[in-house]
Amino acid sequence: MLRNVTDMADQLVTGTTHSQLFVLDQDEALDFYVGKLGLEVQSDADMGFMRWLTVAVPGNERHEILLIKPGPPNHDEATAELVRELLTKGALGTVIFGTDDCHKTFDELTKKGVEFTQEPVKRFYGIDCALRDPFGNHVRITQRASEPVQVPTNPRF
Repeated sequence: MLRNVTDMADQLVTGTTHSQLFVLDQDEALDFYVGKLGLEVQSDADMGFMRWLTVAVPGNERHEILLIKPGPPNHDEATAELVRELLTKGALGTVIFGTDDCHKTFDELTKKGVEFTQEPVKRFYGIDCALRDPFGNHVRITQRASEPVQVPTNPRF
């Protein structure tokens, strides 16, 4: 059942605060997400049993990305090994970042050594390009269409 805006005061869940991406090396993840993509570190804490490492888009600190290694406390070693294997095959994790100019972002990141799996392409929803982080996660960068989007009945990407 859809709720109208006046019912928002009764909303139990009010937003998304964190997403997670598995990484194999958190320092290498910092080099990529902060050094190349330009995100900012929000938290970097040694919790004893794990390192809590989050990054966010500058100016958008309300949503953080947890860069976490597979393993304890969330996985036993056998499960962690399966997660690492799936990660390196590109079977886990996707993050989509927004940009005001996809072509410019593509050019600037290419100059920083980021390797793309897809150059900017015009889609019904805007322009986007794709890359993988050093661990296998899919990363898309999207410039939303300026005009209202009409979703095709059978979109072909």
